[in-house]
Amino acid sequence: MMNNSLDPRVNRLRLDHTDGPVTIEEGENWNVYEVFHQEKRGAHHEHVGCVHAPDAGMALIFAKEQFGRRKKCVNIWVVRSADILAFDAEDEDMFANNLEKTYRDASGFRVMEKINKFKSQAK
Repeated sequence: MMNNSLDPRVNRLRLDHTDGPVTIEEGENWNVYEVFHQEKRGAHHEHVGCVHAPDAGMALIFAKEQFGRRKKCVNIWVVRSADILAFDAEDEDMFANNLEKTYRDASGFRVMEKINKFKSQAK
């Protein structure tokens, strides 16, 4: 089998030099971690990219070095990409709004009429 990959993670396995099963040693299989950072206390964490790391501790260090220096940052989260769950696109209808529950929508309230009436009485 010929391996023409330039990716060091693939070349490290030396796939073209073996005929048997490939064994992966400890530390060779790095995971992808998604990185979220917080610009100031109380703000939302925002996704800024991803890093490859052997474990969560190293991912946090790599994330700090990669994404903590560019913009103001007070906190960083790392989450292994394989641990993120999402609904399938076919399940989109479960998020549809129920039109019979207009009390959940603020447009159903007539606040401006009350405010204008109050203002006119104050004059």
